[in-house]
Amino acid sequence: MKIYDTKTAPTPRRVRIFLAEKNIPMEYVQVDLQKGENLSIEMRAKNPIGKIPILELDDGTCISESDAICQYFEALQPEPYLFGETPLQKAQIAMWSRQVEFYLFMQIGMCFQHTTGYFKDRMNPIKEYGIEAGINASKFLNVLNRQLEKSQFVAGDTFSIADITTMCSIDFGRVVDVRMKDEHSALQEWYKRVSARPSAKA
Repeated sequence: MKIYDTKTAPTPRRVRIFLAEKNIPMEYVQVDLQKGENLSIEMRAKNPIGKIPILELDDGTCISESDAICQYFEALQPEPYLFGETPLQKAQIAMWSRQVEFYLFMQIGMCFQHTTGYFKDRMNPIKEYGIEAGINASKFLNVLNRQLEKSQFVAGDTFSIADITTMCSIDFGRVVDVRMKDEHSALQEWYKRVSARPSAKA
């Protein structure tokens, strides 16, 4: 099997970190997003919406969406549990993962797409929308800081997919100046811990 990947993009990075945490080796095929290689006929045959990453199994079956790819490997190799082990852990991790996706990761993504013009050849950037998305993302950092004042990790006492998504979001946020502030002391302490994990370099 192999994964079509873009080393500089935040979404495929989530999968690389996830697999590194599980110590699952993988072949990665690099796809140039800026050149639009993900939009080729060949790549759209693997994922009709032309997004990366894509997991291609040995029989040619393709799975897209980073969360779906991670869920697949969690089912194949549950430990270490990154989507939770108990019903409560599973629910809490799902809850925080969804909130981080909607209110941080996607907002930073919209800020990037609509304020930088990086994909202006294939979309109509609306700068005001991008600015507002960046403001929304910055506000959510306050929510995360309050959570991490009382919790070791984003979704509880164990490292999970929610931490992976949050770390990737924060790193990506620097590109559009969405950054942790001095008052985010709990978030900054958490960030130092998770970014020191070997998997963070994946």
